Amino acid sequence: MKHVSVAITQEPHAQDLPLPAYESDAAAGMDLRAAVTEPLTIAPGARAMVPTGIRIALPAGTEAQIRPRSGLAIRCGISMVNSPGTIDADYRGEIQALLINHGQEDFVIERGDRIAQMVIAPVLQADWEPVDTLDDTVRGEGGFGHTGV
Repeated sequence: MKHVSVAITQEPHAQDLPLPAYESDAAAGMDLRAAVTEPLTIAPGARAMVPTGIRIALPAGTEAQIRPRSGLAIRCGISMVNSPGTIDADYRGEIQALLINHGQEDFVIERGDRIAQMVIAPVLQADWEPVDTLDDTVRGEGGFGHTGV
């Protein structure tokens, strides 16, 4: 497993919370915790920005992807509106998770709850090369669902 050093600070309202952590040796994502000061209820169909209490300084050429937690998705219908959310290497604000409740019942977030996961990934930037035509492929212009069910 390759490692990268990432600077991190905790907001004053999150000093008592643990830093993001991998929950197993081969985990790709580390859990982010809710840095709410009081319980936060997300009604069915509603969205909420949930603070994590952390700021990071990623190395150039990397991003942090903020993703839903599969357990919350299957048990409660909790996901992210912009999944995955991208944290660019030059962003220095507090990381927040934009959660949505696709479930049937209110979802209550308590301080310290694991609400999302963060994956650190490499990034490539494109240098556009304008051409007159693109090369042919077997797929060609086949779009959504073109290969069948």
